[in-house]
Amino acid sequence: MIYAVLTVILAYLLGSISFAVILSKIFLKQDVREVGSGNAGTTNVMRTGGFKLGALTFLGDVLKGFAACLAGKLIFKIVFENGEEWAVYGAFLCGIACMLGHVFPIFFQFKGGKGIATSVGIFAVCCWPAIVIGLVVFALGVLFTRIVSVSSIAAAITVVSCTMLFHYINSPALFWPQAVLAIMMGILVITKHSENIKRLINGTEKKLTIGGKK
Repeated sequence: MIYAVLTVILAYLLGSISFAVILSKIFLKQDVREVGSGNAGTTNVMRTGGFKLGALTFLGDVLKGFAACLAGKLIFKIVFENGEEWAVYGAFLCGIACMLGHVFPIFFQFKGGKGIATSVGIFAVCCWPAIVIGLVVFALGVLFTRIVSVSSIAAAITVVSCTMLFHYINSPALFWPQAVLAIMMGILVITKHSENIKRLINGTEKKLTIGGKK
């Protein structure tokens, strides 16, 4: 049990590594939270620093979500004597911990990003078919609207819904625990987009620009 708790704590600390802040300070010589939208995430880095820096930020956030979940899945399975059920719980619990670390990073004054990129890595472990569908929805949303927040919210709802559907079909005995944990992550992502939702309602939400260019 101690190892399981330590794994969840480490997942939070891993999530607290804000690649947006670190990379913007290294390459732009400024804190990305003090420019643009003020969000420590891929979109704001891309707007202020260009596509390559944004892509690097996205990759870092995806990998930390993936690593946290995979560690949770493997360690919980070992700790609880090859229990497949606990492996699932470990993946989701470490996923939530990593997400909380990304959104409220202890290393960066608890001011982090919105969790979209990190959730890609998390659900790649927890339910990879759902994240593939979610990425398609996100890409289509950006293509047709050029509004990242709309695309992100649509993708989050899609991923959570598909995760619940696939787990209900494949492992009905574990459906409710997984559904609750997946919904919690979805709520966290959408809640972090509350200001974007207000701007969408007011018609003032900005469309995607990369390094100052559309």
